[in-house]
Amino acid sequence: MSVLARPLRAAVCSLLVLAGCAAVSPPAVAGPGCAAGGRAVRYVVAFDRGTPESSARQQASAGCGQVAVYYPQISVAVVTSSDRAFADRLGPERTFSAQATRTAAEQPGAAAQPARAELPLSDPARVPAADLSAQQWDMNLIGAPAAHQVTGGSRSVVVGVLDSGVDPKHPDLAAAIDPEDSAGCLTGVPDPSPAAWQPTTSAHGTHVAGIIAAADDGKGVTGVAPGVRIASVKVIDDRGYADPEAAVCGIMWSAARHLPIANSSWFVNPWSLSCVRGNDRGVVHEVLARAVEYATSQGTLNVAAATNEAVDLTPSAHSGSPSAAGKCEALPAGLRDVVTASAISQDRVKSGYSSYGLGVVDVTAPGGDDDRCVVSTVPGGYAPMCGTSMAAPHVAGVLALLKSVHPTWSAAELRRALDSRATPMPCPDNYDLTGDGVQDAYCSGYDGYNGFYGHGLVDARSAVAPAQTGGPSPAR
Repeated sequence: MSVLARPLRAAVCSLLVLAGCAAVSPPAVAGPGCAAGGRAVRYVVAFDRGTPESSARQQASAGCGQVAVYYPQISVAVVTSSDRAFADRLGPERTFSAQATRTAAEQPGAAAQPARAELPLSDPARVPAADLSAQQWDMNLIGAPAAHQVTGGSRSVVVGVLDSGVDPKHPDLAAAIDPEDSAGCLTGVPDPSPAAWQPTTSAHGTHVAGIIAAADDGKGVTGVAPGVRIASVKVIDDRGYADPEAAVCGIMWSAARHLPIANSSWFVNPWSLSCVRGNDRGVVHEVLARAVEYATSQGTLNVAAATNEAVDLTPSAHSGSPSAAGKCEALPAGLRDVVTASAISQDRVKSGYSSYGLGVVDVTAPGGDDDRCVVSTVPGGYAPMCGTSMAAPHVAGVLALLKSVHPTWSAAELRRALDSRATPMPCPDNYDLTGDGVQDAYCSGYDGYNGFYGHGLVDARSAVAPAQTGGPSPAR
């Protein structure tokens, strides 16, 4: 699954210009030699840098495809084609389809995956009003209540929640939702209609949003930065997949809308982690790296969850460079310009499920474990979830506080301040979670920077303190 949460075991042209992409084309007409009548499949295509839109469309058409959207800043297109030979014509080293990959992996005669139940949006009158702050151990761990004595954040700061959609009717989120900056990205083409960015089958995005910005109103839960706003950018579909085209769309939308922070609690599907890599995975790495690097250059700092695979991750190369073979790569978490969060439990030890990696993990934050998860908003009320999905929005919330008190800071300055103000956490002397005498993972690095915790535990209280002078972060 692409969403990185572990439920508690018990228990249109003008719009596209704003998005930084070219207009959608009319329906494709198969040319001579193109197979017509098959199922239309979406592809992401990494064209050569600087490829004009006209050339990209011409190349796609020659390969029996039609450009649905083109992002000229990064020379990446989403193309649809019903011709199975499309990828071969354009070259598998620059073309990939998650849809086609999943279809090819299906076993003949296997039962179809059952559809998830529809998830109704909240009825504000029925959402419990009890104060759940006593259950928010996670907020106490990062000093959020103390930070709120100074500020809860500024409404001029909008955090992009790239996820499964956010419930705009939940009373703890209704005032925080920014519909003008929200969009659905499941097809790779941004769609700002409310139906495109609201949740349909998953509570995941609403839970993440509550960790960032749930209202400080004495009811329910309170987020890390309850005074900021959030944009719902839907990139996870109803089956739990975050396809590359949706991820690129969400990241590019965040940059075009000048969102200073974007949270990505997912990794790209259809595979699990890219521990065994082929050319197709290289395409996904390239398009995501280009998108993240461009967004960073435009002032959007992306936060990602380290994944729940409990593996030692390797840093991903910049765009234009191949990734190291034989290593475990998580996308987008491994990308150099992303702030990546591992998860810790209430006892301040890396959660057993949390992936890790020196040079990948930047900071750590509460994600919980099976004994105590993180309580946050879900459509209709509140619920606990565990995962690095929950750790990442704590980080995004702290960055939102930093941006609120330092509105002129760049993405690089926000990142340096986040790192320098984190509470250092050394590698544990003993990481035998099961008590069988065998270490469950090995932490490399030193007290101030290591593979389990990066620079340490994020600190909301420190984020709103007067500016400090900190040295640069170790290179990633």
